[in-house]
This record gives sequence, C-alpha cells and structure tokens, in this order.
Amino acid sequence: MTGPIGVGFIGTGMISDTYLENLTSFPDVKVVALGDLVPERAKAQAEKYGITSHGSPDDVLTHPEVEVVVNLTIPAAHAEVTSRAIAAGKHVWVEKPIGLDRESTAALLREADAAGVRIGVAPDTVLGPGLQTAKRAIERGVIGTPLFASTSMQYQGPDLFHPNPGFLFAKGAGPLLDIGPYYITALVNLFGSATKVAALGLKGLAERTVKVGPDAGSSFPVEVPSTMSLLTAFEAGQQAQSLLSFDSALARQGIVEINGTEGTLVLPDPNMFEGRVAYVRPLAEIGIDGPAEQDWIEIEQEGVVAGRGLGLLDMVRAIAEGRDHRASGTVGYHVLDIMLSAEESAERGEFVDVESRVGPIASMPVDFDPFARTL
Repeated sequence: MTGPIGVGFIGTGMISDTYLENLTSFPDVKVVALGDLVPERAKAQAEKYGITSHGSPDDVLTHPEVEVVVNLTIPAAHAEVTSRAIAAGKHVWVEKPIGLDRESTAALLREADAAGVRIGVAPDTVLGPGLQTAKRAIERGVIGTPLFASTSMQYQGPDLFHPNPGFLFAKGAGPLLDIGPYYITALVNLFGSATKVAALGLKGLAERTVKVGPDAGSSFPVEVPSTMSLLTAFEAGQQAQSLLSFDSALARQGIVEINGTEGTLVLPDPNMFEGRVAYVRPLAEIGIDGPAEQDWIEIEQEGVVAGRGLGLLDMVRAIAEGRDHRASGTVGYHVLDIMLSAEESAERGEFVDVESRVGPIASMPVDFDPFARTL
C-alpha cells in the first residue's frame, strides 16, 4: 500500500463527524467517498468536509479509489455491510460491536482471510495515549503483578441526549454492547484472553421516553437489560468486576482501576483517548485512627493525542509494514464473545465459558504520530 490510502464511509449519521474530522487530518489516508441509505445525508456530510464523491452504499463499494470501508451503520447491519465490503475486495473498519452473533461474525473473519483483506474493529480509544501510557506502566511493573480490576459506567442513559435512542435499548445495544466494548476491550488489552464470565442483568423500566429532538415525548420499548453486572476471569489469572448501567441517577463513568501486588493504578475513561494515569503504593501500616491518606504518584502521558480513526490508521500502516494491527477483527470477535457469554450467563444464572482467544496485543510505540506521513 502506498499512501494516502483511499477511504469510503458507509453510514454518515451522528458518529461520522468525529471520524471525518480525524481521518481528513491524517496524511496517510484520504476520504474519497461517502455513502448512506439516505443519500442526502451523505451529500450534506460530503459538502461539510469537502469530499467530492457521495451517494449510496453501493457507490462506495464500487468506487475504484476506496481501499478501506468505514462501516458506521447500526449494529444490526454491521455484519452484512462488512461482508459486502469484503466481497468487494475492501479492507473494513467497523464500529463496535463487530456483529451481534458468533456465527455470522466468525464467518466475517474467514471471509476476510480468504479475500486477503483485513478487518479492524472499534473501539480504538484503547490505542490512545491515555490507556497506552497505563499499559506500558503495567508492563514496566509499577504495580507489580496485576491481580484484579474494577470498572464502572453508570448514568441515566443515552435517551438524555440522543434524538433517536430506541436502537440503543434494542438487541445489539444496551449498556453491555453499546458501552461495554470500551471497558472490555481495555481489559483484554491489559490482561489478554478471558476464559469465563458470570453476569446479572435487569431492566429499570420496560419503556423509555424520548427526551430531545422532534420525537420528544414518544415512547419506545426496552428490549435488553439496562443494567449489567459482570465478573470476568482471564487466562493469565486476573479477575475483573464491571458495572454497566443506564439506570443510575448518580453519574459515575470512566472508572478503571487495576490492582496489583505492589500498587493500584487508575486509568483514564476508556471511552476517551487521553486522561489521568496515576497509582498508589501499599501502606506500610495503619494507625489507630485508620489508614493515612495515600499519596498518588502521577505518570506523565506519552504519545500524540488524536481521536477516532486511530485504529484504522494503525491498520493501514500495519498492512504496509507487514505486521498485525492492534484493533483487529480477532480482538473484536473475542470482546463480542465475552459480551454474548455475559448475556447467556444473565439468562441462565451460571458461569459461562468464553471459547475464543486472542494473542498478545502489542503496545503502541510512544512515537506513533497520526499526523506524520509514512506511506
């Protein structure tokens, strides 16, 4: 591959703005076409970002300069659109989750392998300087051997701000499949493969009300649990407890804490590309008045801050360099497998084995610069 690499979008809804802002600023890629089921929406985004070609999804798939398709369709369409892009000979970057079931998603990996193309899967926030700084700190041993993690994301839910929130409470979403990929992908990047999971789920409300936009006041059904609690065991011996909720009046998001034999590390919000990384050492003693206040040791963030599209950029550079890309289809499938196993556990009331595995995921080089031309 020689750059800039041609990129086409299928799906130009709400999330396309952040992708377009970044991918139009990375010298190694060039956005050449936008497509949507509503071509007028693709046209509006094309005019906004100075992209000459726009139209339907088929217009993107047949565009001769498109080498990578960015799949920003709704979750229920992810697998179908990705499969069509592979059949057209395109590499694919797909928003999370990679699919909604194991069978069709595993088929995508086989199709891509047979076609000689790659699949990259969001989230790529884990490749940002925030989590990568923490990952390198763990690899240096600043907290000794990692033992267990605690994560939390809880608030009232996306119906607070989204004008069409029904799909976020439908099959393929809810807090587990919509927000869970950020936290679970972070844990997989830090700990490796998960082996089993137990979960509990509940629906705070059977119906929700649209609060903003032209449909404000209308109701929609809640199809999946709006609160999930997970216990996850990892192959290397670590454990994690995770809360994901759209039912909490108390907003508490971005909590990721890794506890080790020699300290506890706090990480940035895994939905963000940067943030605070700091740790505490174990106390030497506890006095009669209880534990003393612990001193936080701050770790300076390393790396260039970018945004969504970073994983796609790592993928195209990896193709050129002949190496594995980090936010791969295999990682995306394993994260999906964990989440589906959690759903099954909540339904059955027992631990469920996670069958898939991932290999080691390399840390990002400190000098990885999205704004440099390398291709």
